[in-house]
Amino acid sequence: MRITDDRYTRDRRRLDLAFRMIHHEARTQTIRTWTGLSDDRIRKLYRTYCATRGAQVRRHRGKSPSQVAYFLKNLETRRHAAALAGLYALLGLLREAANEGSAAGNQAALHSGELFCRTYETYLALNPQQRISFEHACYLLHVLKRRAELRPGDCPTCRGLMIVDSLKRHGGVCPWCEGEARDRKAGSGDH
Repeated sequence: MRITDDRYTRDRRRLDLAFRMIHHEARTQTIRTWTGLSDDRIRKLYRTYCATRGAQVRRHRGKSPSQVAYFLKNLETRRHAAALAGLYALLGLLREAANEGSAAGNQAALHSGELFCRTYETYLALNPQQRISFEHACYLLHVLKRRAELRPGDCPTCRGLMIVDSLKRHGGVCPWCEGEARDRKAGSGDH
């Protein structure tokens, strides 16, 4: 038997995705959701990853983030959330519902997990001062797909992608336009 046989491809992808998520300090529950691996197997992978690569990966315990307010708390975090939402839209994650309602670890869930990791890694490359953790990014994707509390929308000023608080009665502008308006206001107050 060769490791390249088709029947081993899915298992190899599951393990590769798990290692990738471990690198991003994902919680066991998050890794299980995308890969379908057991908790025990994931814990063993953590130990292997840290031992073989000498990596100092923090283990986050407890529940995954679940507060929408995190993404709206200040201008800079809103900018990062909007940039991440833009990457989700650009790479098709907002319209792709393959991991929603499908069995963890199947081909569609693995593809979505790999695409999500690629998207998050692109976000990190574009934003050296990371504001949004892997777990928060995962939650943001989930919330944007649900479109209950937050949803993607267009800025009325610049037509750029922004995150809209669905529970807010009045719309706003994107964090970039809001920042420019604040700068103009502060500049005119100096005279």
